[in-house]
Amino acid sequence: MAEIKADTALRHTLVVSEPGVSDEKPPKPKRVASLDIFRGLTVALMILVDDAGGQWPVIGHAPWNGCNLADFVMPFFLFIVGMAIPLALKRIPNRLLAVKKVLIRTFKLLFWGLLLQGGFSHAPDHLSYGVDMRRIRWCGILQRIALAYLIVALVEMYSKSEQTDDQATTEFSVFELYYWHWLLAACILIVYMALLYGMFVPDWKFTVQNPDSIYYGKTLRVVCGVRGKLDPPCNAVGYIDREVLGINHMYKRPAWRRSEACNENSPYEGPFKRSAPSWCYASFEPEGILSSISAVLSTVIGLHFGHVLVHLQDHASRLKHWLLMGLALLISGLILHFTHAIPLNKQLYTLSYVCVTSGAAALVFSAFYIVFDIWGLKCFFLPFKWIGMSAMLVYVMAAEGIFAAFINGWYYDDPHNTLIYWIQKHVFIKVWHSMRVGILLYVIFAEILFWAVVAGIFHRLGVYWKL
Repeated sequence: MAEIKADTALRHTLVVSEPGVSDEKPPKPKRVASLDIFRGLTVALMILVDDAGGQWPVIGHAPWNGCNLADFVMPFFLFIVGMAIPLALKRIPNRLLAVKKVLIRTFKLLFWGLLLQGGFSHAPDHLSYGVDMRRIRWCGILQRIALAYLIVALVEMYSKSEQTDDQATTEFSVFELYYWHWLLAACILIVYMALLYGMFVPDWKFTVQNPDSIYYGKTLRVVCGVRGKLDPPCNAVGYIDREVLGINHMYKRPAWRRSEACNENSPYEGPFKRSAPSWCYASFEPEGILSSISAVLSTVIGLHFGHVLVHLQDHASRLKHWLLMGLALLISGLILHFTHAIPLNKQLYTLSYVCVTSGAAALVFSAFYIVFDIWGLKCFFLPFKWIGMSAMLVYVMAAEGIFAAFINGWYYDDPHNTLIYWIQKHVFIKVWHSMRVGILLYVIFAEILFWAVVAGIFHRLGVYWKL
């Protein structure tokens, strides 16, 4: 998604070695189909988990520790961002021009992030817009992507020598050529771990803003006074966000609301328990400051995989490198989690979470590379490729519900009597006699597949939404 755009004619091309090609005439640059399809799959996953996750908690975000399907979406996006950077910047020889493009794209991502997730858009269920600036949400998905993209792209440009692209490389020399990136990752990890485990978190209080809550308007207190805790109320990630952003500018419906400590229907949405602790009613920013700093690590790892794609010229060497590194990351993260050293936690973006999700991204991409770029079996996955080439369009219209809000704006007698609700109820839910199955099928066919077809039509017309 970050490069949540479809300007891929220049950005996602490289020379893929082909047997029997003469050295005198270089082969025509060839698109990396696996990257488009991986991006498209990730956008489709976002739509699926956002719109069907309420009915299927196993695919929604884990309430706190753990890793469900939804928790792979953000790191997959960041991994793809990293992979795209060397493919994009190698086509821009002028450094100042490259910096200008990176800055412009960063500001565009920030703008769309604030517009779509800052509270201005109330799509798709509420036919209104506008946000109280005292409660605007400063952080979000696109804002995190913008930060990671900006930092990693600038380091890539200013740490890369002019001779780097021409140097012969082996599997291990790729690390040596780009040692600055690993120094950046080490610095980020040291700062993150020092703050996460070393910062003192005092007691804090907040005023409940939810008008449906029995405590609406009341000020509640949360007792902490600890250091190094990774539980929901007393971690350094939340503390930094409350101090810097302000609790009124944080996400109002954090995933922890579905935890067993808070919710009667956990892991489903439902009323709070009468014995729910005070922090259940508070806001928490899942794309906050400290966790976004840690999220840059996912992009650095993706960047390394992009370098392997550029420098290693045969499929076997690339796959060996990717698979070994992906397995090492995945196993390391699982060991950290199951030995209770560092839990898997998307909200905190812990080291184990970085390792597991980056390792999974590496293995998924490697499998896609084999199937699509080596074997050439793309036919059945064309919908994902089309979505990946128009990712910004599908993200805004489907994942953020802008198109559904437009349709809902044309209602008959009652705002809930719209074409969207009618299709959900009569074509899917009533036919299958199940809310859960009906919603799942609606999301798959009426959202994901529908927008895949739209993106495919735009692709045939050569129309893309560029950032």
